[in-house]
Amino acid sequence: MKLITAYIKPEKLNDVKQALFEADVKKMSITNSLGCGQQGGYHETYRGVEMEVNLLKKVRLEIAVNDDFVETTIKAIIRGAKTGVIGDGKIFVTNLEKCIRIRTEEEGHEAIG
Repeated sequence: MKLITAYIKPEKLNDVKQALFEADVKKMSITNSLGCGQQGGYHETYRGVEMEVNLLKKVRLEIAVNDDFVETTIKAIIRGAKTGVIGDGKIFVTNLEKCIRIRTEEEGHEAIG
C-alpha cells in the first residue's frame, strides 16, 4: 500500500480528477495549500505598494492505493497536471504502513478498496 501526495496548480484540478476517474481511481482527499518551489514567486503592486508574493496557491491531493495502482495513479496525475511550465507540481510516494476502514474495521488492502 502506498500514499500518493501530489501538489498541483489549482486550475489543473478538474483535469487531474478527470484523468484519475478514467484510470478508475476515485477515492482521494483534496486540500488547498500554499507553497513555493523553484519558481520562487513574483512581485506585485497593490495600491502603489510593491509586494513580493512567494507563497503560491496549490492544491494537495492525497490518494491511498494498493501497490498495483501506484503507476496508474502517477501517470494519471501527470497526464492531467502537466503543462510543461515551471510550477506544474510534485508527486510524492510513501509507504503506507496501515489502513483501517472505520465502518467495518477492515484493515490493509481491503480497507483501501
